[in-house]
This record gives sequence, structure tokens and C-alpha cells, in this order.
Amino acid sequence: MSIRHDRDLRYRKTRCKTVIRPKTFSTEESAKKYAETNKISKYKLVNLKSSENSKKKIRVVAE
Repeated sequence: MSIRHDRDLRYRKTRCKTVIRPKTFSTEESAKKYAETNKISKYKLVNLKSSENSKKKIRVVAE
């Protein structure tokens, strides 16, 4: 299997390569709290699921 070369990699203690994925949240409140604690002043909340779906998957995108 190959890995995607456009993503950053990090090593665990076992020397396995893992892809660093962006953090996602299920509620807007938790996403805003995460942005405030990590001192991200300008950000946009992006819903990764479709608008028809009742569940949300929100990602914080710095501008």
C-alpha cells in the first residue's frame, strides 16, 4: 500500500507512519472552544457532511 504524499506524517513510538488528520467536532460550541483555547483568532467553521444530513461533522479552518 502506498501513502498519500501530500499529507504530513508523524511517527509513533513504534515507528509507524500515521497521517496527521485535521480535528473535527460534532457541535459548533466545541469547535469554537477549541479555536479559542488554541488562540486561533480568524477561523471559519466548515461542515464536512451534507446539509441534508441531521448529524454534523465540523472542522475549524484558519483564515
